This record gives sequence, C-alpha cells and structure tokens, in this order.
Amino acid sequence: MRPEALLSPESGIVEVFNYGRNRQGLIPLWVGESDLPTPSFICEAAARSLEAGETFYTYQRGIPELRTAIAAYMTRVYGGPFSGSADPFRPERFFVTIGGMHALQLAIRLVAGVGDEVIVPTPAWPNFRGVVGVSGATTVDVPMHFGGEPLGWTLSIDDVERAVTPRTTAIVINSPSNPTGWIASADDLEALLALARRHDLWIVADEIYGRFVYDGERAPSFHDIMRPNDRILFAQTLSKNWTMTGWRIGWLEAPEALGPLIENLVQYSTSGVPVPTQRAAIVAIENGEAFLRQQVERAKTSRDIICDALAATGRVRFARPQGAFYLFASITGETDMRRLVLRMVDEAGLGMAPGGAFGTGGDPYVRICFARQPSEIAEVARRFVAWLGRS
Repeated sequence: MRPEALLSPESGIVEVFNYGRNRQGLIPLWVGESDLPTPSFICEAAARSLEAGETFYTYQRGIPELRTAIAAYMTRVYGGPFSGSADPFRPERFFVTIGGMHALQLAIRLVAGVGDEVIVPTPAWPNFRGVVGVSGATTVDVPMHFGGEPLGWTLSIDDVERAVTPRTTAIVINSPSNPTGWIASADDLEALLALARRHDLWIVADEIYGRFVYDGERAPSFHDIMRPNDRILFAQTLSKNWTMTGWRIGWLEAPEALGPLIENLVQYSTSGVPVPTQRAAIVAIENGEAFLRQQVERAKTSRDIICDALAATGRVRFARPQGAFYLFASITGETDMRRLVLRMVDEAGLGMAPGGAFGTGGDPYVRICFARQPSEIAEVARRFVAWLGRS
C-alpha cells in the first residue's frame, strides 16, 4: 500500500458523527451544511433532465450552458477576473467538478506532489491537510492568532513568509474561513498575493463562503486585486449557497491555458459530472439569489442567538463570526475537547466538532454549525447553557 493512502488522516469530525448518529433527540451541529433541503425549483430542473433522457457521458469540462451560467454569475458578483479590467469572466476559465472537494483535489494535483510543501493557515478545514497528503506533498501549518473580541482571528503575513522554503509550491487561503469565520481583509489579500509573487508560488483560494457574509454583499476576493499572470486557482461549490451538499457539484476556476491539463485530470478521476446535476446547477445559479439571501439572513439570526447566549455565561470565549456559518469557541475549564464533544452527545444531546480536527491551534475549541432554523438554535443555546451550569 502506498504511504500516501496509509497516512491519510482520520477525521475527528467523523468520529463524533458516528458516535452520535441516530441518537434520539440529538441536534446535529457537527458537519457544515444547512438543515434545509434543496429548493424544489432546483430539484425540478434535474427531474426534467432525467425525463429528457440526459443520462449519457458528457463534457469533461462541464456542459457549455453551465459554464456560461457560472461566468455570468461571477461577472455579476465580482465584475471580472482581473483588477482594473472591464472584461467579464469567460466560460473557458471554469471546470465543473464533483463538489468543491473535487475542485480542491484537482487544484492540489496541478501544483503539488511528492517532496513539495503546501502552506495552510490553521485552524483549517481538515480536508486541506488530507488532500495535500494524499497527493504526496506535506502540509505546513501556519497558526493564526486569536485576540478575543473585537480583534478576533488574525493571520500574520510574516509567519506565512517564514514558513516558505525551497520546497514550497503553494499556499491555501480559505476566506471566509471554516471553522473560525475569519475574513481576509483587502490588505491581507494584497500582502498574500505579493508574497506569492515574490516566491513564485501558487495560491489555492477556497472562497466558497464568499457570499455568506453578514456585512455587505460579499467578502473581499483575490479577483479584486489579481492580474492575468497571477498563479491563483479557485475552488467553488454550490453546496452552501443553495443547500446542495448531497448533489456533489462545484467548479474549479483556473487560467484558460490549463484547460487541457484539467480536462485530463477530470477524465482520469470522475469522467465528468452527471448532466441532470448540471441542469440543476444552472437553475440554482440563475434563479437562486433570493433563496441565498434568505439563507444568509436566517444564519445571521441563528448566529446572534447562540453568540449572545454563550457570551452571557462568561465561560465561553469566541470571536463572533463575520462570515461562513460556524462558531469556533473555547470553554473555560475544559481542555480535552475530543472528550468534551462526546460528553455533549450523551449529556446535552448536542453534536459538535472537536477543534483538534482543524489542525494546529484548534485543540482548545469546538466548532458549532449554526446553519439551522433560529428556533432550533435557541434550543441549542438553552441546552448548552444548562450543561455549563451543571459542569
């Protein structure tokens, strides 16, 4: 067996998920998805495609109609791919994938392999480490700094630069962040891009929560500052904005010149995305704006409910997230968060993710996904506060 497979890390999130699965009355907050099913207008598009017999092999890059819809959506939201240019996004920049995970896997396969190093600011989504490892490369953690309210989480560009070695090929930047809710400022992005230019590095930008922000229309993006020759790959998904986690569809955005390489990688991994799923994606992107806005407002209400309740206890420390839909919190007097989340399943009926699953710097925390209806998050807050009172 190859060491890349043997050494692929187990998920600390899956452990607690399996421990609490099917517990009567448990409220699951461990995985990153909404409790809302996919809207019917999206599902109906897939059903029409199936009824029309679109069940055959398809374009490796994605059907032209979806790539055109993605380009139009990105132009509407970001203006264009490059700073200072009035040119819109072109469909040739986009490659449809089996979810954001597949997009990330393709991106890492393009830029890192055996003997290479990839820098990842942590705490971070554990799949970053996993996908780098199975490619044969090594993850280099750069711990972020937590300063409490109102400073929150910050990333030191100097720390990132000190982590660069002759073996470094890429930096993964996830903003808004899972699990911390950190949003890279325009200055952060400028500094990171300047660093990547100095050291001739790729940036793999996970901006999937870019629309899931609680102040403004979207988060700052590398699109706001990048030039045509910058080495940036973007992983995207429809999972979060349109509650399509189970559909497994996303896209990779890359320089057009990489098209033949990416097409080959798709051929040798999935051979394309089912056409009915792509038809559903078109409808989501073109007609799903109102649903997306409702989701963000709903999550904001739920965020405030859980944050206000836990802050009032004086025992829970966190930064109120400005993006994504996670609360990353530490609890005074608790140090073993793996044991704590298992206890919370048994003693409070709450399923949370241990912070240690998110790499260096995550150990003292738990992650709570609050993308659920406000009334249920109010019950989460009640149970959590009651459990604190007993512990």
